[in-house]
Amino acid sequence: MRTVVGHSAVLWRRVLHGIFWPSRCPCRPHRRQYSYPLVALPCWWMGLPRMTQTIRGAWLAPEGLETVLEQDLARRGVTIDRWHGQLALSGQPSVFSPWALDIWQEPEVAPITSIRSAAEILRARQRNWSLYAADCFRRAALIEERLPPVKAAPLTFPTAPPISPLGAWTLLDASTLLFSARKSSPFVNGTPQFVEDRIGPPSRAYLKLWEACTRLGRWPQPGETCLDLGATPGGWTWAIAKLGANVTAIDRAPLDPRVAAMPTVSFQQGSAFGLDPKEMPEADWVFSDIIAYPKRLFALATRWIESGRAKQLVLTVKFQGETDHDTVAAFEAIPGGHLAHLAQNKHELTFFWTKPAP
Repeated sequence: MRTVVGHSAVLWRRVLHGIFWPSRCPCRPHRRQYSYPLVALPCWWMGLPRMTQTIRGAWLAPEGLETVLEQDLARRGVTIDRWHGQLALSGQPSVFSPWALDIWQEPEVAPITSIRSAAEILRARQRNWSLYAADCFRRAALIEERLPPVKAAPLTFPTAPPISPLGAWTLLDASTLLFSARKSSPFVNGTPQFVEDRIGPPSRAYLKLWEACTRLGRWPQPGETCLDLGATPGGWTWAIAKLGANVTAIDRAPLDPRVAAMPTVSFQQGSAFGLDPKEMPEADWVFSDIIAYPKRLFALATRWIESGRAKQLVLTVKFQGETDHDTVAAFEAIPGGHLAHLAQNKHELTFFWTKPAP
């Protein structure tokens, strides 16, 4: 836990000067004159001194799913004290939530007096930092320029996720730095970028599979057997086949002809829910991005796990309307499984399960 008391009297003078003579913004690094109305100063207005500020938990919510994250954290006993953009802040520790794109595991708050002082605080901790900007954008950009550059080139799939330590930081206001040297995702703001294929796949769904496998740190290998349940039009099937794996696509509707013609692809027409896993040959991977109610998908996952016919499951859990938090908890209770919200997920979670070693 980190607690910071007050700001300097110098800041008070700067703030009061800005209120009565609003010609210079405290957020600006240079002593130049700027004229603008007081209503245009949310950044430094939020910078008014706080007597104490304690932040022990920080979670980055996917855009549009802030309420869902807050509901999930409440079920885990965590109360959100305030929001900073999409970053949920609490005086309680950073517990796991599958709905968070990124979790700041060791948040600290520090007062800063200048751009230089902010950069020095971060550089003293470690080399690599990623910015989450929700306010004071110009000031944050100038601080970022003083930090060592972080290589964030798009990934060429398949590739392992980065292993270098990456911290995260933001400006709560012009004079308050929030940072965490450790976070749950190795990617900037929990969002990996890929070199996209805009020609081959029949849909952009392949990016979801790429992200899932990258986060998992493994993917289908040449010669392995895979099932793609609810495959049409074939975005996931295409991505699996491009890896050299043998994939059987199962759906009531036919695949895109280009995908169906790939040499390691076979097609079985029918319902993914009508299959009896016990009658299927063992599969190294079972994938599904099918649209189904969460409870129905939970039953499907349970059948495959209990059958012993799947070594690895990667399934998208899709929600319609209200979030079914009870089914989320049921998925989390499956031994060997875990849930995550991918950057490519919408109102969805991705379920991963690995068969335990004998």
